[in-house]
Amino acid sequence: MASWYPLILLLHLSCAIIFVGAVCFEVLVLESFHARFDHALMEQIEAAVMARVRRFMPVVVALLFLSGFALFDIRCSGFTCLGTPFGWLLSLKVLLAFGVLGVFVTAIRAGLKGTMDPCRFRYTHRIVLSLMVGIVVLAKLMFYADSVV
Repeated sequence: MASWYPLILLLHLSCAIIFVGAVCFEVLVLESFHARFDHALMEQIEAAVMARVRRFMPVVVALLFLSGFALFDIRCSGFTCLGTPFGWLLSLKVLLAFGVLGVFVTAIRAGLKGTMDPCRFRYTHRIVLSLMVGIVVLAKLMFYADSVV
């Protein structure tokens, strides 16, 4: 499996970029439209965005997690690295990733049930963005695990 590492890493990073980029767009761009457009129009815009996101984001998230599991297995050789500084940072990163997954699944369920109101939409995306920033920071710190922790 280690020979596949570069391709798995590329898939993982590509999915992460798509996911984080979409969340950044929703938080930093889409939210700013609330001050410029009326409520009814914003509901239509958000519904259109969510309809598009619902088409591809579940696949992106699934590939992100599957590639993440594969990378964990390759880099950590099962669970052997968990007692190291690298392993602690990786464990925290995985914990945050499962937090993102929980929020993502809850948001998808709320969208399908029709209970995703604009306030919930806004705070859900802010929480996911915060968790994703934490994951990116931890991913970079893992390169320096021996000197950081």
